[in-house]
Amino acid sequence: MIGKLLKRASTAASDGSIVFDSARKATGGRTRTRTVMTMAVFFAIYSTIAGRLVYLGFQDPDTSGVPASRITASRPDIVDRNGEVLATDIKTASLYAEPRHIVDADEAIERLATVLPEIDYEQTYRKLKSGAGFVWLQRQLTPKQQGEILQLGIPGIGFRTEKRRFYPGGETAAYVVGLTNIDNQGISGMEKYIDEQGLSDLQQSGLAIAKDLKPVQLSIDLRVQHVVRDEVAIGMEKYHAIAAGAVVLNIKTGEVLAMASVPDFDPNNPYNAQDKDRLNRMSAGLYEMGSTFKSFTTAMALDSGKVTMDTKFDATRPIRIGRQTIHDFHGKGRWLTVPEVFIYSSNIGSAKEADVVGIDGHREFLHRLGILEKMQTELPEVARPTEPKVWKKVHSITIAFGHGVSTTPLQTAVGCAALMSGFLMEPTFLRRTQEEAMATAKRVVKDTTVAGMRYVYRLNAEKGSGRNARVPGYRVGGKTGTAEKVVNGRYSKEKNFNAFVAAFPMDDPQYIVLSIADEPKAEKPGMGATAASNAGMIAHNIIARSAAMLGVKPDFSHENDPTLVSFQ
Repeated sequence: MIGKLLKRASTAASDGSIVFDSARKATGGRTRTRTVMTMAVFFAIYSTIAGRLVYLGFQDPDTSGVPASRITASRPDIVDRNGEVLATDIKTASLYAEPRHIVDADEAIERLATVLPEIDYEQTYRKLKSGAGFVWLQRQLTPKQQGEILQLGIPGIGFRTEKRRFYPGGETAAYVVGLTNIDNQGISGMEKYIDEQGLSDLQQSGLAIAKDLKPVQLSIDLRVQHVVRDEVAIGMEKYHAIAAGAVVLNIKTGEVLAMASVPDFDPNNPYNAQDKDRLNRMSAGLYEMGSTFKSFTTAMALDSGKVTMDTKFDATRPIRIGRQTIHDFHGKGRWLTVPEVFIYSSNIGSAKEADVVGIDGHREFLHRLGILEKMQTELPEVARPTEPKVWKKVHSITIAFGHGVSTTPLQTAVGCAALMSGFLMEPTFLRRTQEEAMATAKRVVKDTTVAGMRYVYRLNAEKGSGRNARVPGYRVGGKTGTAEKVVNGRYSKEKNFNAFVAAFPMDDPQYIVLSIADEPKAEKPGMGATAASNAGMIAHNIIARSAAMLGVKPDFSHENDPTLVSFQ
């Protein structure tokens, strides 16, 4: 009995163990299934993320709201002929914001305004509320501004290091060196020329690396440039002119050693660079150059072979043509030789010199000297001269003494340089040797014409209207030009454009100095306001201060030259 009971208990226990094992096996299977499924889900998620990252890695990044790399904005230094720096790159900080991270736009602007009081509230508010990933707030900050903004601790704003241009000389050579914009791209002067020669392409391709860019050396001599800018600024104030300017040109090479025009601007802070009166009058201004044009008329007459230094012209009475009457400012009322026509600045004599050559010959000669062609040079700011569409006799007569055509002062200087050497050379703002210049120079007048023009230039400085420009020891020659300006279609008796062109040393001319004064007034009551009184004095001062720098040695043996004929 007991044995049967034990056997049943053993059988029951065995059946219970079987049931428990079956349940345990079923539960373990379900757990493994859930684990596998969970692993599969995570694997799918991470596979999707990895696949997306790989896809994005092969796509072009979206940089629509982010500025280009600052490396591409590097520019070469600009230096003068002696290696003095005229323009260079410096690092600067620019302020940006990430609008998505700005907590309170109003508060951010109020705090920024404590450092940047000029900040535009409405424009900045729109930027900060735009939801964009990146916006500029203020470019090219000073280190002091950057430090003060950092101390404000505004979340969502930061700084990027950029390049900007720095001009050590300030306004000294502003119109020659030029300007760059906020992105360090050249927009005027030689800065723009450099971009046009391929720098902008290098910047866009990311190849404009600062260490690989060689300095650009100009023809400018910073010492002489300082003198010229200083003297024209003094002259503008002294003679109460609306503008003044001057250029120093190397006759042997065509290099521009200095050129200034005032009013000008400071390229480090060019807030007024676009003002109406800010114009490089030496190359971009067009003017009737007045009696300086008699240089070309006299040279043309001599070069034609129809006139000699001894030829005389009847200046006893005015010339009447149509409704116009041509007379002399200080007429002698007699026949004048060619040198006398020049030193007395006779309009009548000059008109008759042009008449000998003829209308076609007159026009051809001025074009030959480049006076009426658009000047070819590196500087972008160059005006195109104007002339009558059809030349008539009245045009030729008035053009003979500098009225009726307009050209630039720089072109006038270049043309006068050709009369001193016989060769026309396009002006350059880059260094150039005499050999390089002569390789492209054009013979425009005969040697006999050159000799005649050197003589009358020297004679005019000793006996004529150019006396104010004389500098003892430096053998200066030249010609004045006082031209009435056109106002409302008529020549004004009250407003003049004055010029003086000088060459030195006259025994072997090396340099041309051409100075201008726009609408000058008498320095003091009772004093004159003609070119000799203002433009001539500006040229005198430039030569006196710069001749030694230019390597011209004073020679007093030529003072009171007995070969210069005395005239009454």
